[in-house]
Order: sequence, then C-alpha cells, then structure tokens
Amino acid sequence: MAKKWYPVIDILTCQECGSCVAKCTHGVYDKSKAPVPVVVNPDNCIDHCHGCGNLCPVGAIAYVGDDTGWIAPALQNQPQAKEECCCCGSTSKGKKEIKIEYLYLDLKTCDRCVGTDAVLDEVVEALRPALELAGYQLSYRKQEVYTVEIAASYRFLSSPTILVNGQDIFDTITESDCGCCGDIAGVQVDCRVFEHDGKTYEVPTGEMLADAILKAIYHPNVCTCGEYQLPENLKRFFAGKEKKAASSCCCGTSNCC
Repeated sequence: MAKKWYPVIDILTCQECGSCVAKCTHGVYDKSKAPVPVVVNPDNCIDHCHGCGNLCPVGAIAYVGDDTGWIAPALQNQPQAKEECCCCGSTSKGKKEIKIEYLYLDLKTCDRCVGTDAVLDEVVEALRPALELAGYQLSYRKQEVYTVEIAASYRFLSSPTILVNGQDIFDTITESDCGCCGDIAGVQVDCRVFEHDGKTYEVPTGEMLADAILKAIYHPNVCTCGEYQLPENLKRFFAGKEKKAASSCCCGTSNCC
C-alpha cells in the first residue's frame, strides 16, 4: 500500500457519478457517502494505481505523489482551457449553482470547528428552501483538512473556513490560540475567530453566517489571490500532529498499528 500516493478530488469539477467509489476495492473511499467521493483511508491506495482516475468522466481526480506524467483520459486531446481564477473554481458563469463547503481541522476535539459545524448545518437548511425557490441549485459538503496536500488543494488558510463557490465568505482572517487543536498537535496552534459589530466570537452566530453566505452569493468578491503558501501556523499543526501520532505508536512511526 502507498504512503505518499492517494487520490485528491476536485470537488468543483466532480459530477458525483460514483464510478471511483465503485471501482476501488481497497477501502480508500467511504462507501457510505457514495456517490460522493470522500477519501477516508489514503494509505490504502495502491502505489501508482490510476484506476479511479481513468474512469472519471470529467477528469476530477489527481494523485498526490504522481510523477508519471499521467493525464486523465477525460482530459486527453482537449484544447488547453484558460486557467480559472482560484476563487471561482470551475463553476460556470451564468449558471445558478451554489456550492457551500465547510473546511476544518477537527470535528472531534476542536470546540470551534464542532460549534461552527452545528451552526452552519442549521443555516444551510434554513436558507436552502428560499435559494431553491429562487432557482439555485445548492450543494453542501464538508472536508476535513488532514494533510498538507489537501490544504494546498483548497488554498486553506485558517480553520474553520466556509466557502461559497470557492470563495471564503469572510473578507478577513483573525485568529487566536486554540487549546483544543494545540492538544491535538502538541504545539501552539491558532484557529479562526469571527468578528461582528465590534465583538469577537469563537463560534459564529447563525445571523453572521446567513448574512455572509448571502453576500457571497449576491455580491461575490473580486479575486485578489496570488501564489498559495501554507501558513506557518498550519505547518506547525500538521508537523506536530504527525510527530505526536508517531511517538504514540508502538514502533515509533505513524504508519504502523
């Protein structure tokens, strides 16, 4: 099995056909979430296997560690498309599609991630009927950012983050020391706080999230992003988490047990 080889899904391109989940017999994907492809056991992936990627009808699968020059069959012999803005993803302009994504570091220990998750669930379900009545197609999914590679694929800057069509719904990022994530990684880790009307919240209110989501839908920000660099804060978190996991394992590595 691979240690540095596993699929990464471009969720803005993915059509949720389920072919990749059905193809894989190694438990890489969470079959209970099918047809949505959710990678839960990346270490189970067979080194240099492109099986699921070869089946993907839209070329939404890439592989961490791929140095083979492989190109998804769905993307072969196609004219080079103009590079998309990182904030806009591949959502076609003019289509009334809304993709809400919740990105987080932890949903077991971190009070901020858990609390925000609960509030966001309520807000999305409250907004869904009105948005669908207005003719929008709404999709909502969650992604644990548990590797550096996943962080890079989302241009992840702080936890938790809420995206609407690839854009962070908040204009600025403010952080403070998070003891919960610090316990996970064994180092100091800062997580996101939310500012509203002169007050700071570790868990945003429903009003804050609903207002920010609607603004992101009707008045999306102009992209100002440049080259992505993983913040030092997140580098500490991932390195500390891996080191702590290795030290707790019987053979001193994170890949045993």
